[in-house]
Amino acid sequence: MVRILRGLVDKYFSDDEAVILLLLLVVGTLAIIFFGAMLAPVIAAVIVAFILQGLVARLTAWGIPETVAIVGVFLVFLGVLVGFLFGLLPLVWTQVTALAGEAPRIFRELQSYLELLPEQYPNLVSIDAVNTVFHEVTSEAARLTQWLVSFSLSSIPDLVAVLIYMVLLPILVFFFLKDRELLLGAIARLLPHQRPLMLHIWDEVNLQCANYVRGKAVEILIVGGATYISFKLLGVPYAALLSLLVGLSVVIPYIGAAVVTLPVAMIALFAFGWGSHFIWVMVVYGIIQGLDGNVLVPVLFSEVNNLHPVVIIVAVLFFGGIWGLWGVFFAIPLATMLKAIFSAWPVKNDLSPPSAVEKG
Repeated sequence: MVRILRGLVDKYFSDDEAVILLLLLVVGTLAIIFFGAMLAPVIAAVIVAFILQGLVARLTAWGIPETVAIVGVFLVFLGVLVGFLFGLLPLVWTQVTALAGEAPRIFRELQSYLELLPEQYPNLVSIDAVNTVFHEVTSEAARLTQWLVSFSLSSIPDLVAVLIYMVLLPILVFFFLKDRELLLGAIARLLPHQRPLMLHIWDEVNLQCANYVRGKAVEILIVGGATYISFKLLGVPYAALLSLLVGLSVVIPYIGAAVVTLPVAMIALFAFGWGSHFIWVMVVYGIIQGLDGNVLVPVLFSEVNNLHPVVIIVAVLFFGGIWGLWGVFFAIPLATMLKAIFSAWPVKNDLSPPSAVEKG
């Protein structure tokens, strides 16, 4: 056992830099776990600045002065943020409350559909099972409606915190963009002067994560926008809410698309019933999902090493269990970062054979 452990240490941690990097990863992970809620605006600002830095680099490569590029990109981000807060968010909230008010009618129609199942499939579905399912669904809907009614009173402290975060986020993003070199230089002074391993891993992580995160941001905008336009043209109710869900679902490959299909199908069914209109809605939705998976994703992520579906599911379960909803959303970027680190990690392949003492 001792020989095996020595071999593993010699293979993966023969370089002093590798040991220091492992300690940094452990300390950073523990800091996020224990202080993540407190530092949420800072972490969000780092992610946003990381995304926007690609646009700044692209503009400077075209000959635009860096200061002008930073200010221009920041103003675009500020405009998008204001549009989201005062345009999309109120619209989505209005549609959520309207959907909650219309829930009784939807559940009455759902009950009528469920009551037909025992008649059509008596050997597979019993009336008791239908009543049990309907009771559970109505109970959850009642709790959700009650939460929506009491949201305005019980969530005032949370709303104040969100407003503070919305003020801090643009300020932090601006300074992360403006003083990027200064901040990175300050961090670099804390590290060893000779760090080829860290620089190599940083380049690999930066390439993989930058392409993935920026590509996902573009994918969310394209898929969400295409869904909203299509659903508005087809007359689907709650188009803004559904398009937001469909856009965010691309963050979690495979799982997100499977989960969001259910509310899209249910709302289309209750709005149009079984008929050609419902079929057209689902066909258009399927086309959007097909183009996203077969055209958009290969174009946006051609330089990113794709993760195996098993790795994606394990990452969603693991990080979701640690950080809840935020862990689900950031599971794939974190898994991509870990894969980039493991790919660039130095491995000593020329292990010397064990000595006679070790054999004995």
